[in-house]
Amino acid sequence: MKEAPAQTAVADSKVSKIIKSLSELEDDLDSLNVKVSDMKKNLSSRAQKEIDSLREQVTQMAIKEAESIISEARSKAESQAKKISSDGAAKLEKTKSTIDSKFNEAVDSVVSTILKP
Repeated sequence: MKEAPAQTAVADSKVSKIIKSLSELEDDLDSLNVKVSDMKKNLSSRAQKEIDSLREQVTQMAIKEAESIISEARSKAESQAKKISSDGAAKLEKTKSTIDSKFNEAVDSVVSTILKP
């Protein structure tokens, strides 16, 4: 049995509509794939910029912290150097004072030792 021409035309029309719909759906999927790809690139770019920004901020914070530590260490070292210098000057003064006070006694001791028969 042959189908009637009207039924064939209707069936062809429905098949054409389905094929057309599938074609449009495929185009939409391709378009979505392109958009998703672009979004991935955009997101990746933004993430990289944020990473770079955060890396710069961390570096600046580390530099400031290091400078603070160095400054504190320098200040402490200078304070200790002044104390050592002060202590050294006091000891030197004490040594000079001891030498001065014992000088005459030492001279007398040396002279008496030399002059002893």
